[in-house]
Amino acid sequence: MKHLKLVLAIAMITLVASCKKGNTASSVAKSETQKDANGFSYQTVANDPTGLRLYTLDNGLKVYLSKNTDEPKIQTYIAVRAGSNYDPKQSTGLAHYLEHMVFKGTDKIGTVNWETEKKYLDTISNLYEKHRAEKNPDNKLAIYKEIDRVSLAASNFSVANEYDKMSSSLGATGTNAYTWFEQTVYTNKIPANELDKFLKLESERFGQVVLRLFHTELEAVFEEFNRGQDSDGRKRYAAMLKGLFPNHPYGQQTTIGTAEHLKNPSMVDIHNYFDKYYVPNNMAVVLVGDLDFDATISKVNESFGKLEKKEVKHPELPKEEMITSVVENEVFGPTSESISIAYRTGGVKTEDEKLVTLADMILANGNAGLMDLNLNQKQLVQYAGSSPTFLNDYGYHVLSGAPKEGQSLDELKELLLEQIEKLKKGEFEDWMIDAVINDLKKSQLKQYESSTAVADAYVNAFIHDENWEDKVKFLDDLKKITKQELVDFANSFYKDNYVVTYKRKGVDENIVKVQNPGITPVNLNRGSNSEFIEAFNSIQSEALKPVYVDYASAIKKTKTDSGITVSYIENETNDLFDMNIIFDMGSDNDKKLDLAVGYLEYLGTEKYSNEQLKKEFYKLGVEYYVNTGNEKTYIGLSGLKENLPKGLELLEHLLDNAVADQEAYEKYVQSIAKGRQNTKTNKGSILRRGLLNYAKYGENSSFRNIISVSELNKINPEELVALAKDLKNYKQRMFYYGKDIDNAVSALNASHKVNAQLKDYPEAMTFEEKETGGNVYFVDFDMVQSEMMFLAKGEPFKAENMAASTLFNTYFGGGLSSIVFQEIRESKSLAYSAWSSYSTAREKDDANYVMAYIGTQANKMPEAVDAMMGLMNDMPESEAQFNAAKESTLKKIAAQRINKSSIFWNYERLQKLGISEDNREAMYNAIKDMTLADLREFFNKNIKGEDYNVMVIGNKKDVDLKALNKLGKVQEMDIDHLFNYEKSEDVKM
Repeated sequence: MKHLKLVLAIAMITLVASCKKGNTASSVAKSETQKDANGFSYQTVANDPTGLRLYTLDNGLKVYLSKNTDEPKIQTYIAVRAGSNYDPKQSTGLAHYLEHMVFKGTDKIGTVNWETEKKYLDTISNLYEKHRAEKNPDNKLAIYKEIDRVSLAASNFSVANEYDKMSSSLGATGTNAYTWFEQTVYTNKIPANELDKFLKLESERFGQVVLRLFHTELEAVFEEFNRGQDSDGRKRYAAMLKGLFPNHPYGQQTTIGTAEHLKNPSMVDIHNYFDKYYVPNNMAVVLVGDLDFDATISKVNESFGKLEKKEVKHPELPKEEMITSVVENEVFGPTSESISIAYRTGGVKTEDEKLVTLADMILANGNAGLMDLNLNQKQLVQYAGSSPTFLNDYGYHVLSGAPKEGQSLDELKELLLEQIEKLKKGEFEDWMIDAVINDLKKSQLKQYESSTAVADAYVNAFIHDENWEDKVKFLDDLKKITKQELVDFANSFYKDNYVVTYKRKGVDENIVKVQNPGITPVNLNRGSNSEFIEAFNSIQSEALKPVYVDYASAIKKTKTDSGITVSYIENETNDLFDMNIIFDMGSDNDKKLDLAVGYLEYLGTEKYSNEQLKKEFYKLGVEYYVNTGNEKTYIGLSGLKENLPKGLELLEHLLDNAVADQEAYEKYVQSIAKGRQNTKTNKGSILRRGLLNYAKYGENSSFRNIISVSELNKINPEELVALAKDLKNYKQRMFYYGKDIDNAVSALNASHKVNAQLKDYPEAMTFEEKETGGNVYFVDFDMVQSEMMFLAKGEPFKAENMAASTLFNTYFGGGLSSIVFQEIRESKSLAYSAWSSYSTAREKDDANYVMAYIGTQANKMPEAVDAMMGLMNDMPESEAQFNAAKESTLKKIAAQRINKSSIFWNYERLQKLGISEDNREAMYNAIKDMTLADLREFFNKNIKGEDYNVMVIGNKKDVDLKALNKLGKVQEMDIDHLFNYEKSEDVKM
């Protein structure tokens, strides 16, 4: 499998593949200017596989348009060329907080009486300036209480989440935003028929900013700040940047800002930042999807063309001196140890970008890179990888790793640096550069089938002010680099000029404790509407009709000579294929099966060593995997269609001829044991895997059905190899997505030889879902926030409930305009994240579940729990909000298209529920006729009064255990017991 870094690298490269064509970039790519039917000028690039039309409006706004008709949707981004780099020194975190506030509306959106509300907001702004200037703590507190009082009065004239209500009413998904060093980007994916309303809404939103509901949202940002303090990965990253950039904002100003600045905000500074940078000649509108070019640019011009152009001058940022010696730093936290080694590079549009990109892929490409083969495959470390990042002024190339048991971080560091030395000595085959570039092209073909990925590439190009022609030619430029040129660059670039950051286990002495300010809940005015939303809702869009899948005709079938059924769907997009051999058995049938297929990763044959196998697959542009879950096992092969026969032959050779390796097995067991140790330090795994499974099943679950390390040590690896080889002797079926099914079947007939009579599966273990209620499972963990989940077992799965549960989740517990989010975050500022859902079973005989989540400061937990439990027992009702949720749900179904390989995998999911047809049609028709009374009935029957098991992770010193006792019997869980690990897992053989 590829490392995540490969995806990130491709995103930075931004040479994308066509959504409808399989061609790749050409060296003759040249820009040219054309005019459309309406007289708008636009730029294109010859041989651009993305089909970009780049417009510049009279007011300077850049508009990136590209067509993709896979679904009737448009991925939208509105990008601003300004981020945390430009935060005033006294107001770090400003750009990010402004991002939050842009969702709060304007003088037309989110208000019922702007003239009156504005007076209160002006007063609040003045009070914040006084609060910032005041040094006496008691006086500051008094001013804050006055801010709280005036804010409550101001909320009488505001309407919370009007923007979110309108975007939701479009059927939009992915409504969000993000801020980084050089950008703030606002995201939505909308049904194509809602473009007019979307543009009306967004052009109004970006015309001005109104800082309403300011202090409650500031608390949400504080909760986000706390989440960062609980992330050791973020802390290591911040320390790395600080070492790389001792002067530049990249290392000196975090995007979230400092606690001191968050405590002392200036609404004046925020307004000034918006007025300075949120101007059309510093912004881009990116639209990729099912659109008409000429009509779309006319609509964008009509809406966003009205924004006023202003002179924009970005500040001159500090320059960095050369790093001439190793810089060391360290951070502490409860998670497992790790290390990063970072080299500062040039930024985008420099030669460094090309050379470092190539060097990085030689080092680690997830298959045959120096790190992959020398460290990961030989199991000399727990993990090793690398990743480059290129920004406007500088970039950085990061080598990272996690140590295996008994290995020091310094030993790990030396192993990572040894791979740099091999690069400098040219210790890689001559064919690697071509293979790397082909790998990048192949990955782009696959990744950029989606309109979202294409839009991401355009955003990156805009933010970095890159000429799209250069991006189209990027990989061709890489092809011109010779091995000797790369080696020469490595020798001149990779010296003792790096920043090494040690992430050690221990107490972080720099944690900032944040007090609960005791905010008075503001009024949401859920039943009120602004004049803007009334007019907005009156606009009629052409209806979009849902399209359903006839699975029987969409999934075609044939058979191999051995009689194995091959389901297939043709890939009409490009020349990539994906083949899966499916066994309907997994670790529930034999818990050694997962161990056996994992062991294959480190084995070779009499003909090929493990390293040679990896290289052979990489040369072909083909990847394989063997994966076992609880219920199924998959043997997968994917890559370039023309190399399917050779790739399958190589995979079958491995499956038939794998040779056990005792040393590899010993290291494999050590890696499993170390992985378990690391899992125990990950709060996400503890809550969402350990605690959740225990709350659902208790002692007896698939999750806890594992082989202990002491048992692993006793297993003969020959037994595992035999088990892996025996897989082919069991009943199986196949799925192929690609072109030329006849060629695929021919390859299977030639290479996939099986017995005439295939074996039945071993009987699977069954695990009973326990009744919920009266239990609080608590894990003590060193963290700033506390996180908790609520779980109630519902009635068994019924297909007829899926419509109501889908609508309920939209209305009540999911999204920015849901009841739960509004009440707990928007009104009461009790959590950064809060949601609730009615969760549908995965199997037809399983139960549905009611679930809820809160992530908050420990000192807010009792209030947050009361708020959540109040909602779960008495659903607030709003006819207008219900109608908006209903409209949103229907539009999402109407715009959804299940296509390509998703057809097969969706059918697999439905089959497990006992459904053979596309059930969205029944759901759509049922939701159309639903009323608020129907939703109330669903709530009263399935949600209200449920008995919950509660899962909590937090710092015992901060969590109010007495308050938790009100929810049930508090049981402090031992993490080893939770995961069913041995108390002292011995990782030595």
